[in-house]
Amino acid sequence: MDTEKLQYIAKLLVAPGKGILAADESFSTIEKRFVLCDIENTEENRRAYREMLFTTPAIEEYISGVILFEETLYQTLRGAQGKQTEGVLFPEFLTGRRILPGIKVDQGLDGFGEKEKITKGIGTLQERLIDYAKAGAKFTKWRAVFTIENNVLPTDECILENAKLLAEYALFCQEAGLVPVVEPEILMEGSHTIDKCKEVSEKVFKIVFGELKVKEIYFPGMILKPSMVLAGKDCLNQPSSKEVAEKTLEVLKNCVPTEVAGIVFLSGGQSDEDATKNLNEIVKLAKENNEALWPITFSYGRDLQDSPMKIWAGKEENILSAKNEFYKKAKENSMASKGEYLGE
Repeated sequence: MDTEKLQYIAKLLVAPGKGILAADESFSTIEKRFVLCDIENTEENRRAYREMLFTTPAIEEYISGVILFEETLYQTLRGAQGKQTEGVLFPEFLTGRRILPGIKVDQGLDGFGEKEKITKGIGTLQERLIDYAKAGAKFTKWRAVFTIENNVLPTDECILENAKLLAEYALFCQEAGLVPVVEPEILMEGSHTIDKCKEVSEKVFKIVFGELKVKEIYFPGMILKPSMVLAGKDCLNQPSSKEVAEKTLEVLKNCVPTEVAGIVFLSGGQSDEDATKNLNEIVKLAKENNEALWPITFSYGRDLQDSPMKIWAGKEENILSAKNEFYKKAKENSMASKGEYLGE
């Protein structure tokens, strides 16, 4: 295992003022988003949409890496940037812009019991990692999801099985020279309070890091992608950004080893504005309290993409406006990752 290489890549991904674009939507997920914008879900439209994002001028100022879907890893530019880029693979193009290409390596979710989920794809992962590395990927992502319901879910069994998979995934990736982004997501669905989310988050993160230690994961060469500590969407008492920041930082301090290379939050169903504001409050509070134990930034999908996708709507004449919006969203979240976001 090349620990120096892993640490170097991880540091680049969490460089000050930069975050990760999650452009790894599966076919079914991107179709749901395309439908809302009246865009047909074809391979060419998916390719054109991602080309629009990746070719936005100066985006490397704010974006350190991009998580790709497997299809996108092997797609090419079609010359919109001029003849010199025609036929260039996305990973090669991104690398040339000093943006690291990554890849989502889990294969979605399977049922676990009646209401819970377990992540698929571990059986073929080692073989696939060889191909992904050859294609230019420098880092990877694996997502596990946990549902809160009364005092029943998540079950201990579901937490442990997903934690074991996250640890095995991380080990395979580090052995293949790829930085693992470990994503345990506590879903926002439900009416649970922020305190219940805090309780569950602590339990999940402690079990996950227990399994990562069992597998002897090299923490300076891995990144944690957690959900923030939030109330459920249907909870009548929604917390302020300050409360979200306080409880999120408390969980991280209690559960995450200081050796971990960095923390990149997922937006997890929050509105664009809430995800940016909450990130800003977390970073600001960490600095004020001298609790910035790791680099803290973003790994957002919807927060960065929703408004650019709506503006683009599959029409070539809207590309420039959509790129301007994407640049704006990236800049806002860059500011939030420094605790300097002041609102739109």
